Amino acid sequence: MSYSIKTYRYLRMAMVAMIVLLGVAVLIEWAKTDPRCLQTSISAYYYTPVRAIFVGALITIGVCMVVLKGNTETEDILLNVAGILAPAVALVPTPGQGRCHSVPVVLGDAAANVANNMLALFVVGVPCLLLTAFFIVRDRRRQPAGWTPLYVVGLGVAVLIFGGGLAWFLVDRSGFIGHAHYAAAIVMFACIVVVVLVNAEQYRRKHADPRSPANRYSVIAIAMVVVPLLMVAWKKLFGWEHAVLGIEAVLILLFAAFWVSQTEELWNEGLRQELPRSPQASPSPLRSSADE
Repeated sequence: MSYSIKTYRYLRMAMVAMIVLLGVAVLIEWAKTDPRCLQTSISAYYYTPVRAIFVGALITIGVCMVVLKGNTETEDILLNVAGILAPAVALVPTPGQGRCHSVPVVLGDAAANVANNMLALFVVGVPCLLLTAFFIVRDRRRQPAGWTPLYVVGLGVAVLIFGGGLAWFLVDRSGFIGHAHYAAAIVMFACIVVVVLVNAEQYRRKHADPRSPANRYSVIAIAMVVVPLLMVAWKKLFGWEHAVLGIEAVLILLFAAFWVSQTEELWNEGLRQELPRSPQASPSPLRSSADE
């Protein structure tokens, strides 16, 4: 068995473990408070004893999403963007501390925490982007036949996200501290939803069956769009303090379901063979996860 596929499996299972770890930590904290007392968002559990696991789990998930090669270049770019944004979601806390804590909130200088940790992230991120650019140029020279312009598109998107965040951090620190968490979280979840949609289309081509237009990924993708919209509508009509918490919980659970489903599908393959839209076109050769 290929060691690259084994590594793929371990990384995939690590991401699921991190999601479960975060969920268990939140449940333990909830058990220590009044059963009717919940924070208004999962992010607000940053201000509880869950903080260490919340930050650690999100950073780990972000690293895994960047490291793992997507089945298509589009999926790979989306995973990279989501992975780049995950540490920002973790390190820049939501402004609201909430009211449900098992112990009194003890938080040093939040602005100093963000300034230190995000600066460290930006300092490390710059050489990582330069190294990625070096690999793209090297692969272009060594393997021009297997090179695609989407590599440059992916790098450009990463540089745009990273550079925009750095500029925001340097020019408007208070605005960054107040809004970067929400901006990063919204874009991160949007990328994840599109990743599921991309997989739904690829899975449909892989298992072409006109009698069954829906598949496991399309069901998850539809739920990722419809359920949050219903929750927002419910909040607008009847008021619901925990709408954000519900939306986050649903999206995280559906992402875990998607990741487990994709891991099961690709357990022996590592990567799904990218199939063309046209049945007459030839599919691209199966890529190794070591290609990235």
